[in-house]
Amino acid sequence: MKLKVLAAALVAVAPSTAVFASEPIQPIRPAQEINLAQAELGKKLYFDPRLSKSGFISCNSCHNLSMGGSDNLRTSIGHNWQEGPINSPTVLNSSLSVAQFWDGRAADLKEQAGGPIANPGEMAFTHTLATSVLESIPGYVNEFKLVYGEDGIDIDKVTEAIAEFEKTLVTPNSRFDKWLLGDQNALSADEVAGYELFKNSGCVACHNGAAAGGTTFQKMGLVEPYQTDNPAEGRYAVTGKDADRFSFKVPTLRNVELTYPYFHDGAAWSLEEAVNTMGRIQLGKNFTPEENAQIVAFLKSMTGDQPSFAMPILPPSAANTPQPQPFD
Repeated sequence: MKLKVLAAALVAVAPSTAVFASEPIQPIRPAQEINLAQAELGKKLYFDPRLSKSGFISCNSCHNLSMGGSDNLRTSIGHNWQEGPINSPTVLNSSLSVAQFWDGRAADLKEQAGGPIANPGEMAFTHTLATSVLESIPGYVNEFKLVYGEDGIDIDKVTEAIAEFEKTLVTPNSRFDKWLLGDQNALSADEVAGYELFKNSGCVACHNGAAAGGTTFQKMGLVEPYQTDNPAEGRYAVTGKDADRFSFKVPTLRNVELTYPYFHDGAAWSLEEAVNTMGRIQLGKNFTPEENAQIVAFLKSMTGDQPSFAMPILPPSAANTPQPQPFD
């Protein structure tokens, strides 16, 4: 029955492009072509802290679906209360990104899903140990066999299932999307003025497409150097090319009012501050208070329908399942 409900929620009707074809930002579409069985399994795994060494940290710990798919912390908390090196990007609409992580080191959601599990500063497990924990849980053994049609659990199946669930985490039907689709009453005069400012000031050079970002890597501080104590060097860490130093994946602006604090170092705690900073260091523009308020009003209009589903009931551990060790 759950699969039927999910299937109904994911049915998409392609919108007419006539209204928004010339706009740099496109409407978010509902999830397409989802493997429902994998997504249901992936939903359990996403919320299951037993994929971490402590038995306490899950994917949802840093990408909380009750908090815009992020954790609203400057940098995330990892194993043994370690301070993370970078702000946690939202998982919402992440399937629309050109790559995953701020530096793009993972090509897709499947590759990304395996990273935190084995990162000593995050979930601090190994892929082998994580899958052995799952293999000790009869409920998972049965569900993996039902979903994949064969015995055995491996990290490839685990990350594929998590990625399939994450593909469902899109947020259509924002007021801005309704306006793009022809509902002229969906936005206020200030919100429309903010969108025009956003376009005319050059923000759309980076923040475009359905996710209003996520499709390119750009240097942080084009006009004026960005001052930060954060040691992250962006795309340079992946390519080794000096030209990529301090170049980061452009974050999505969808649901941005929910995903504070902002930037890779989490330094800006309000949209007002973030807009002023980006205007100054990226565009060489100082927005007036009125202009700032209008752009912020527009940004808030891009909050869409948040993921809504029954919380998964995780299969119980067995006698041979390792016990949680959150204080070790």
